Amino acid sequence: MRDHPQASITTLFGLNENDHEQISAAQHARLLLSATVWPVAALAHLTACAFILGVVFVSLPGLVVATVVNVALVALLSLAILALLRAPLLQRWPIHRRHAVLAVCIAGLTAALAALLWVTTDLPPGRWELASFVTVIAALIITAITIQPVRAASLGFGAGLVVLLGIVSGPDVAFAMAVLAFAALVFAAHRMARVDYHAALDQADDASEGRRAMKLMAEFEEQGAGWLWEADRRGRITYMSAKVADALTACAADDAQEGGEPAATAVVGSLLTDIFRMDSDQPGTERTLAFHISSRTSFSDYSVCAACDSSAERWWSISGRPVIDEIGRFQGFIGSGSDLTEQRRAEAEINRLALFDGLTGLANRQRMRLSLDKTLAQKAGPYRPTALFLMDLDRFKAVNDTLGHQAGDLLLKQVAQRLQRVVGDTGLVGRLGGDEFQLVVPGIDDRDTLGTLSRELIDAISQPYFISGASVSIGCSIGIALTPQHGRDSETLVRNADLALYAAKADGRGVHRFYSDEMLAGAKSRKQLEDDLRAAVSEGSFHLCYQPVVSTNTTRIVGYEALIRWKHPTRGMVSPADFIPIAEECGLIEAIGTWVLRTACAAAARWPADVRVAVNVSPIQFANPALPSLVTSALAQSGLSANRLELEITEGVFLDETASSDQMFKALKGIGVRLALDDFGTGYSSLGYLRTAPFDKIKIDQSFVKGAAEPGNRNAAIIKAIVMLADTLGMETTAEGVELQDEIELVRDLGCSHIQGYVYGRPVPAEEVLLQLGVDAGVATAAGFKTSRAPRVRMLRSARVTIDGATADIRIRDISTSGAMIDGLSISRRRRRYHARDRAGGEPACRCAHLLGARRQGGNRVRSPDRPRTSRPAPASRGLRRTG
Repeated sequence: MRDHPQASITTLFGLNENDHEQISAAQHARLLLSATVWPVAALAHLTACAFILGVVFVSLPGLVVATVVNVALVALLSLAILALLRAPLLQRWPIHRRHAVLAVCIAGLTAALAALLWVTTDLPPGRWELASFVTVIAALIITAITIQPVRAASLGFGAGLVVLLGIVSGPDVAFAMAVLAFAALVFAAHRMARVDYHAALDQADDASEGRRAMKLMAEFEEQGAGWLWEADRRGRITYMSAKVADALTACAADDAQEGGEPAATAVVGSLLTDIFRMDSDQPGTERTLAFHISSRTSFSDYSVCAACDSSAERWWSISGRPVIDEIGRFQGFIGSGSDLTEQRRAEAEINRLALFDGLTGLANRQRMRLSLDKTLAQKAGPYRPTALFLMDLDRFKAVNDTLGHQAGDLLLKQVAQRLQRVVGDTGLVGRLGGDEFQLVVPGIDDRDTLGTLSRELIDAISQPYFISGASVSIGCSIGIALTPQHGRDSETLVRNADLALYAAKADGRGVHRFYSDEMLAGAKSRKQLEDDLRAAVSEGSFHLCYQPVVSTNTTRIVGYEALIRWKHPTRGMVSPADFIPIAEECGLIEAIGTWVLRTACAAAARWPADVRVAVNVSPIQFANPALPSLVTSALAQSGLSANRLELEITEGVFLDETASSDQMFKALKGIGVRLALDDFGTGYSSLGYLRTAPFDKIKIDQSFVKGAAEPGNRNAAIIKAIVMLADTLGMETTAEGVELQDEIELVRDLGCSHIQGYVYGRPVPAEEVLLQLGVDAGVATAAGFKTSRAPRVRMLRSARVTIDGATADIRIRDISTSGAMIDGLSISRRRRRYHARDRAGGEPACRCAHLLGARRQGGNRVRSPDRPRTSRPAPASRGLRRTG
């Protein structure tokens, strides 16, 4: 019994007004109980009255009047109580008023019945006296039993007996005993009333909790994902939440409509194992539902679906436990469940996102790695070869930059479709991220077959695309690694395929390359070079050389270009073409560039005031907002005038042309330095940047200068066009890579304002710059070959020739398309005959009939018949070859 506040005695007996709904309901229920039985009590009363009245009328005629009055009172009170308990009009009275009236009526009725009992004592002894006594006693007992549920009526019953006894016998011992008995009755009735009161309160609490539980359960079943079920001892469903029952019934109906046999036509009454089918793929489901039902053991979180649902679209989680009653008997199962459909869909989506690329639908990096590991993990049978393709799209960044990332995403989707169409069932295609794709081809290691597949992939990807109303063309480079030749684990295979892809890009893109050991050696060499480069930066192992820039008209040195040099402790001199790209990749170029800028400015500050210095600026340096401050700091520390510093910028800075580029140009021109466009015509194809970029000079790349003096070469026309463009824009021009003296005249005639190349000198250390500027007031002297000539191969070959029947041993070297140098022949100009000199200095040789398809023509150099004589090098420069 729970703790409740104490109540007064009148409240306990229901004699005052009570607002507690549950107490009133309990009291009303007890009144209804008494009202149900009271007709029996009334019949007993009337029977007793009639029997007593008949006996008195026969035996004691003198007491007939008093007996009639007493009988009438009993009958009247009994019927009044019946009306009080059952009359609809009187039932509307408040409970406490009905209790009070009932207690009074019961007291009067009890007293009247006790008076009848007293009458029976005056009857003649015998059987009629005893029968009368028993009849009245039975009426009293039935009355007491009938009114027992109403505690106030019980008090009235006792009070009526005590009052009548007091009237009849007076205040004697019998009356005192009756009072004591009534007091005991009051005490007992009070205790029982208090028990009733608290029981009513407990019932009210239980009812409230029950209603709340029912409400919450209904809400849980209706709105939430959970549901409840109950089964009997045989495992047949006795209760199941409506929404699950409806879903199972609908599934059975659909299955029957499709021609199948439904798993359960009605949920209630069906076996649990007949309406649900377990997901055997889930962990921890070794034991079935049938096992738990038969063994009467608990189970938890089993994934099940409707037995009739062949597609398994709806899933639930079900738990259950056996129900045992108070005496240990098994009653069945009770359990709960929850809807797993959305959870499983979410898990499937998460799994898809974890293993598939969200944009293209291809396998992602993780799935490709798992697939490759699984393919390579062959524990039985003959080893199956596997090919790994790494593919990278060419020119994809330009699509993103020009059409936007949304267009780039559409392009990647179309690329994925083409890849899948070409590969088909041959292998697994995946996207690693960005514009990188991967292909795993198991069971094939034939290079011809893989090469054919690679070309098909490249051709398919290289076909035009139509994106956002524009035609887009891209390319693809592929690197291929094979197992077991190129590695037996995925990490090694991916690394080697990546090296092959790097080689494909280096070979011009749009091609495929197979991995070779030389690629790994080259990668290790680059890595070692990167480590050595970092050490060189920290240790200051670089030095600068300066190559003169000569005025075309005056041949005076007007400036120098600062060129960085690195002498490696073991490799010797390392070309900038080898270490500058590495410095750009590993983030060292800015530190190197800052050092070059400061060192060049400090060296140029010692030169004459009209000599400039040119410093190359990497696109990475140009993108650094701190570049203007670095230039200003270098000029201030060296004391060099800003107009004597020329920054050479390549066309690569315009690939990501933004407002920041314009701001950088304005900032640099604000300092006062000169700007030169380096390697013009070899990089960015657009000329639009020349409209706004404030360049002072255009440097013509040496690829246009080389061979320009040869007949039929178009380079001269290109140089002339560049010069005209520069003159129109008010810019100077410098021809780079001039090596032959006849190219000087050509460049001068074409209008170039400056010349830079080996013809006027190689790069020299800073100490020699002052010596060069001090000779002839800085006038440069041309050196090297005077005319252009075909490339020669420096090889030495021994041969035997026959001239006019005489045989001699000779040596052939400097072979080219225009002829070869022959040692061992002398020419008699007077007789125009060849003479061979042997080692003994002896015999004259015969006339040569055939020698390398050449004819006799002065000197020991045998030339091709169609080679003009002017191509012969000047004697002073014979044997001089450019090797840089």
